[in-house]
Amino acid sequence: MIIPRTQRLLERIYKVPGVYRALDFLVTDARKAAQLEGESSAARDVPEKLLVEEDGQGARLALYLDAAVLGRLEANDPHVELSDHNLNDFWTVLEGISHFNYLTWRAAAGRAVSLLELELQAEVDKFVCAALLAARQRAGRVPRELHHYLFERHRLDPALDDAGRERYRVANRYAGKYCLRLAARFLHRHGPRGLIQEIRAFYRLGQREKIRHIDHGILAAT
Repeated sequence: MIIPRTQRLLERIYKVPGVYRALDFLVTDARKAAQLEGESSAARDVPEKLLVEEDGQGARLALYLDAAVLGRLEANDPHVELSDHNLNDFWTVLEGISHFNYLTWRAAAGRAVSLLELELQAEVDKFVCAALLAARQRAGRVPRELHHYLFERHRLDPALDDAGRERYRVANRYAGKYCLRLAARFLHRHGPRGLIQEIRAFYRLGQREKIRHIDHGILAAT
């Protein structure tokens, strides 16, 4: 199935074993997801959501992924052939699993995570995973237009509130800046192998350290 394969891809890339299986928390019915989300001014009709409810005992999670998106990916698996026909659906599912993996991993370590940090890491994950899949399927070649497609052609959901729009803009700007450097230094010059050391170190940084790392450039040697 597409969900376990995508979760394992992220775990292998970052060498971070999954704390939980995303499949065990999956909701594919939009009405059920709306019930779990409850009345919220921030509720939006989108094909992917990580739903979190915190209380004094901990947190309850549900990962909503639209059934139609999952069905299209099962019929046209990006792990076999990533293309224009399945890229957006792949990024939708990947974003949800990225949020799930990162939140549960940080929570298991007793570390807090902000919404901005979740979005920033997910944008990096989308670029990195697509680049590595493309390289594997195309004899090491990563399409140069990948960065443009993810970071310059995106459109913000008009249903976002002001705080949400600003969070997505900041996450997109920083992730785009970072991934542009990754592409220039690792993917288009030396091949994707040199990428792994850098992105594994980046994954383990907190939000402030991530932003500082991006502002000051890549530290890992090729």
